Amino acid sequence: MLEVGDPAPTVTARNQHGETVSLDFDDPTVLYFYPKNFTGGCTIEANGFQAALPEFREVGVGVYGVSMEDTESHAEFADEEGIIFDLLADPDGDLADAFGLDTDDGHTDRRTFVLADGEVVSVYDPELADPSGHAREVLRETRNEFVRGG
Repeated sequence: MLEVGDPAPTVTARNQHGETVSLDFDDPTVLYFYPKNFTGGCTIEANGFQAALPEFREVGVGVYGVSMEDTESHAEFADEEGIIFDLLADPDGDLADAFGLDTDDGHTDRRTFVLADGEVVSVYDPELADPSGHAREVLRETRNEFVRGG
């Protein structure tokens, strides 16, 4: 798995709208991997990032969710939950592999990466915490990292 200080891979995937999204992680970005749409913890986590999205954007940080499900599942999930940030489809596990995550069970574990300037800045294991507070924790620490004097 990628660790703090490792170079970030450049990735390309389709979002819930079927649009191709390419990320080089030069700009501050939160990329969170989650196992499955419409499940309890994943829904709580997605809603947390959605609720905090204006604050992430205020400090110039992009937010992207990734799971191994297809664009149609992401579209349904985003529509039902009111998610407006990009959910990236990774059905073959290419993004997960690029970040060193296990895909043997057809899904990835929950893992959140903060990336900037082409490298990994932070890695979180939300499995160890309450998913309802995860987005706020990432926001707080990201704000401290990227907002000087704020």
